[in-house]
Amino acid sequence: MLYRFIDLFAGIGGIRTAFEPYGECVFSCEWDIKAQETYEANFGEKPVGDIRQVNEKDVPDHDILLAGFPCQPFSIAGVSKKKSLGREHGFLDETQGTLFFDIARILKEKKPQAFLLENVKNLKSHDKGKTFKVIMNVLEGLGYTVYAEVLNAKGLVPQNRERIYIVGFKNPLRFEFPEIPNKGPALYTILEKNVDEKYTLSDKLWKYLQDYKEKHSKKGNGFGYGLADLNSYTRTLSARYYKDGSEILIPQGDDKNPRKLTPRECARLQGFPETFKIVVSNTAAYKQFGNSVAVPVVSLIAEKMIQAIERNEILVGVKEGRLEYATK
Repeated sequence: MLYRFIDLFAGIGGIRTAFEPYGECVFSCEWDIKAQETYEANFGEKPVGDIRQVNEKDVPDHDILLAGFPCQPFSIAGVSKKKSLGREHGFLDETQGTLFFDIARILKEKKPQAFLLENVKNLKSHDKGKTFKVIMNVLEGLGYTVYAEVLNAKGLVPQNRERIYIVGFKNPLRFEFPEIPNKGPALYTILEKNVDEKYTLSDKLWKYLQDYKEKHSKKGNGFGYGLADLNSYTRTLSARYYKDGSEILIPQGDDKNPRKLTPRECARLQGFPETFKIVVSNTAAYKQFGNSVAVPVVSLIAEKMIQAIERNEILVGVKEGRLEYATK
């Protein structure tokens, strides 16, 4: 069976990429203009812009709703930034915190049989757990059986990337998140062979980063650049990578300054296929891949979701402390 799905807060289509083997995307929405360019180049359609302007009744009927809704109101960095600006965060943030409710109104109107939401790990602990509790209450109040788990991508791609995934079903279906391997591919396996010199840090920037790290280490802080271990995995790739690349630097030997990842290496770090087209500037590409999902993780979740739908094991009760399921 092929499933109809919609792609909200679509970014450059990482979640869509994982679900395409199972059906057809019938609607996409993404407000960032440069991300729209990348999305259109790869999927042949330009997403609708601001979701707040979308009438839920106009959204096509679909089986599965997908949404990597904005992280900033819930992430540690986002919260710190908003506090420093004297702005509210979470559900009190009028521009992004309430975007979750655009998902909720579409779920309420269209009643798809399943959904997958993705966000930063810190969503679960934000505001002492109150934010996450509100989200779960809303989803369950809409009649969904909801599962949530934090998964780390480092067993599938060479990157330490923890994200929370929230899966829901209109029927009380049996569902288990995939087991992610403890050890994945090494960083060197995704590096390009011949890299342009423009990715090597200038003497000035390299000295600045070294001085910055030394200054903070004397204060007992861990701030500073991250020189990657080519036989292991990297730190989390972030949207700020375009600034100086400091969180993931590639060593090039004692006689040469380290370098930044190339955009193609960032795509590989997130598990995008080699056929994925990068059509924007390096600055925009770094932002886009930093904001994206690790595609192989979502692929495993997609497989488990489709299996749960097709297996159709319904929770019928609890017996002697164990959940009991029956196939409808």
